[in-house]
Amino acid sequence: MTSEGHFMQSSLRNVLPTLLALLLGYGLMQMGNTLQGTLLSIRGSIESFSPTEVGSVGAAFWAGIVLGSLWAGTVIARVGHTRTFAALAAVAASTALFHLLAIHPVVWIAARALTGFCFAGLFMVVESWLNSAATGETRGQILSLYGMTGLIAGIGGQLLLPAGDPAGFRLFCVVSMIISLALVPIALSRATAPAHATGEAGINLPRLYGQSPFGLIAAFLCGVTSASFFALGPLFAHEAGLDTGGIAVFMACGTLGGFAMTWPLGWLSDRMDRRLVIIAAAGAAAAILLALLTFVPDKPPAWVLYLCVAIFGGSVIPTYSIVTAHVNDMVEPGEFVAASGGLLIVLGAGSTAGPIVSGVAMSLFGPRGLAYATILAQVLIAAWGVYRIRQRAAPPEAQKEAFTPEPAVPVGTELVPSS
Repeated sequence: MTSEGHFMQSSLRNVLPTLLALLLGYGLMQMGNTLQGTLLSIRGSIESFSPTEVGSVGAAFWAGIVLGSLWAGTVIARVGHTRTFAALAAVAASTALFHLLAIHPVVWIAARALTGFCFAGLFMVVESWLNSAATGETRGQILSLYGMTGLIAGIGGQLLLPAGDPAGFRLFCVVSMIISLALVPIALSRATAPAHATGEAGINLPRLYGQSPFGLIAAFLCGVTSASFFALGPLFAHEAGLDTGGIAVFMACGTLGGFAMTWPLGWLSDRMDRRLVIIAAAGAAAAILLALLTFVPDKPPAWVLYLCVAIFGGSVIPTYSIVTAHVNDMVEPGEFVAASGGLLIVLGAGSTAGPIVSGVAMSLFGPRGLAYATILAQVLIAAWGVYRIRQRAAPPEAQKEAFTPEPAVPVGTELVPSS
């Protein structure tokens, strides 16, 4: 092994205690959050919420994410990482139980928005802490582990759904317990929190659009697609005839497909115009949904749905990571944090609009409405990509940043010291 390899392993070992505690806490948060999202969708259907109302509950989480990403940095700067994490985790765990106390769409929308606000702050704590602990030699490895942890935890959260009856109270208690347990590894860790942090990232959306018109529009449409799937996918699976266990496997297969394809698509995007990879992935997602609508009966065998959603997830879940990499190729080196924050706002806007639009489509057209809305979003990504390729050439290979997978729910940016 080269001396450089020994140095990188040594650097990684030095931050391993911090890394393990943060990733364990982050994984538990993601597990609880994905279980809660699926549970609310199914329980909303049981309580006779309309698809538009169910979609609005899912959209509220992302509205909270955007607000939390804009304001949580100030809280972290004032009271520190550990106290912020403890306070927000306590509120998020309590809010999970509040859904049982007042079963009404408006109350659930408000509660889910509060959950999103808390989770934005929680993830910002973890991401900024990880970035502070990382070095230039280990940051790529650490952020890759972070992204993969989010995807694996998301799969685990989906598979917990059969542990209780969605019409009862046990699963809400499980969500609250998991989020509360996320406090333990970080509270007991000996790792020292970053001493200085602030949330000011200098976000400038008009400038970012000028640097990467394709990236901003694609990020918005990625949000539309992903949030629609996670908010309304359980309702679609329920209408397709799957039971609680089947819905859990259905949602897990979508995330598993994304997990399996993240590295292959990322590797490919490092070796060609990233926009071509995104266009191909969007085309594949639209094609599999069209095939599902055209050739598959309304009540298909479960394995057909699992296969289709795995291909769909493998096409759409990795796309945001590649969009992020493409935008980073286009901005100046000192603007990575601002670009990440800007993309997050745009992603959050798309994720807020997506479940509402898809919910309305499901109210009008039934379960097929979700597929119609998603196909439209993917076709728009592909069409916009083809247009932009004709307007601007890809950046030279020497300018491209190495691909790093983003977590399934990317919500935070690195907090940088104030000048």
